[in-house]
Amino acid sequence: METVGGLLREWRHSRRLSQLDLALAAGISPRYVSLIETGRSRPSADMVLRLADQLDVPLRHRNRLLVTAGFAPRYRERPLDGPDMAAVREAVAGVLRAHEPYPALVVDRHWNLVLANTPVEYLLAHVDPELLAPPVNLVRLGLDPRGLAPLIVNRAEVRSFLRTRLARQVARSPGRQDR
Repeated sequence: METVGGLLREWRHSRRLSQLDLALAAGISPRYVSLIETGRSRPSADMVLRLADQLDVPLRHRNRLLVTAGFAPRYRERPLDGPDMAAVREAVAGVLRAHEPYPALVVDRHWNLVLANTPVEYLLAHVDPELLAPPVNLVRLGLDPRGLAPLIVNRAEVRSFLRTRLARQVARSPGRQDR
């Protein structure tokens, strides 16, 4: 069974912090951090959020911590295409238009294409249509020989950059990425 202490320990390890480091940053005792992680103390919702803040836990994962600790989630997750996100969509679309005539796109946390401006169509014109079936994943599109890979002159550098970036992303979000 998943516990809030176990999840906090995962986040602490992923950030390469000791219990002492986390305790000092949060202004609490290392013993209290240990008690929370071992399940011998039940933290308040405010304490869960205080520790999550020090660990730079993304909001969706903070909700998971809160729910695991027995509290209601505090952060609402809304899809970009939701009715209450019209102003955000328009702002993002404005940024994409402002980049024209250069390609610009928006990806989600899984590197799937969310929005793109018109010049992106020209960039993807010679890509295998199978790779453009939703969801269009930019990592796959950039590295696949049927995608953009043959067009990338500095392919080794791009692969290295993506490998480093993805490793950092995985390290920042311990556990499964779809949670």
